[in-house]
Amino acid sequence: MVKTQITFVSSNAYSSRLAPFNFRPCTVFFPQDAVQRSLCRFKKSQRRCNETHTRELRSNQELPRHGILQKCQAEHTETSHEEEKEEDISQATLIWRAIKLPMYSVALIPLTVGTAAAYWQTGQFFARRYFMLLASSALSIVWINLSNDVYDFDTGADKNKKESVVNIVGSRTGTHVAAWLALSLGFVGLTWVSLEAGSLCTMPLFFSAVFCGYIYQCPPYRLSYQGLGEPLVFAAFGPFITNAYYLLQRTTSELPITNTVVSASILVGFTTSLILFCSHFHQIKDDKAVGKISPLVRLGTEAGAKLVKMAIVALYSLLFILGVGQIIPLPCVFLCGLTLPVGNLVVSFVEDNHKDKTKIFMAKYYCVRLHTIFGIALAAGLVVARMLARTQLPESIVPLKILDMIKQG
Repeated sequence: MVKTQITFVSSNAYSSRLAPFNFRPCTVFFPQDAVQRSLCRFKKSQRRCNETHTRELRSNQELPRHGILQKCQAEHTETSHEEEKEEDISQATLIWRAIKLPMYSVALIPLTVGTAAAYWQTGQFFARRYFMLLASSALSIVWINLSNDVYDFDTGADKNKKESVVNIVGSRTGTHVAAWLALSLGFVGLTWVSLEAGSLCTMPLFFSAVFCGYIYQCPPYRLSYQGLGEPLVFAAFGPFITNAYYLLQRTTSELPITNTVVSASILVGFTTSLILFCSHFHQIKDDKAVGKISPLVRLGTEAGAKLVKMAIVALYSLLFILGVGQIIPLPCVFLCGLTLPVGNLVVSFVEDNHKDKTKIFMAKYYCVRLHTIFGIALAAGLVVARMLARTQLPESIVPLKILDMIKQG
């Protein structure tokens, strides 16, 4: 038993407010286990109170940093999620990305548009030259892709790029040799077609295009690291290559370089540059780390998305202006105008996903889709314009035939 003394207040204390308090002590005996249980409950209650008070103090102290902490946690969670997604990519998917088969549209479209422009001018098409040039152009694109992976590997820009050919193959030297071998074979094919067509004046255009590709990525120039990749790609795949393919479709005399051909090559170069621009959205962090100042490193993804929208608007505005000015045939304007939903798709995708590193990877493939369908529509418009001109030609020739028959009679 535990002996405890408790003092009770006498009832006389309440008889008058002025009367002094009378206290009467008494002794009460409690069981020892009951006292221990009471003390234990008291200590637990006091501990809970202290913990609650401590949490309130901490929350008050950290209140100004609450938003920052939430942001950091969100970024960390997002980064971890992206890394998990990247780790889940299969080897077959990495090989498919390394091949970059959709990117070979940049070899197909300039050739097709240039050939269609020559058909619009002469009404003739040389299938063997077309496919020989297509194979040679594809080999040139192989050189661009492989050498780009080699030199980005040297600078460390492709350190975290799992779909890099060098990272997949594990041989920098082998990839480099394969790149220059592909370019050599491509030049053999281009030279052969130039000799067959009797148009060696196209070779300076091909050399200019290759030189643009070299200073774009190869040392000591590496102008892509200064943000000049898009203008170089525009010149190489637009005016240089497209006009060269056009000139190689000649018959006996040189084809004239008209405003129509130059305008078509500008449209091709425009969509090709858009592919390169959008391919940098998911590489900003790695580009910054190695000092590669691409346009998106300077602008950021939000401003870059706005620039993509402006570029699409400029593309279709230029198409409309060229059509109104009768510089390109109206069938080209009509058929290319039908591709506007694809252009809107590129804009909406980039605007919605420019902050998502995993999703924005697909932006360049949306641009490839636009580049391909726009280029095919442009070439088809030139062919249709030639066919419409043929149907109208006999009407003007009939009176001449009648006059010849009268003279002979």
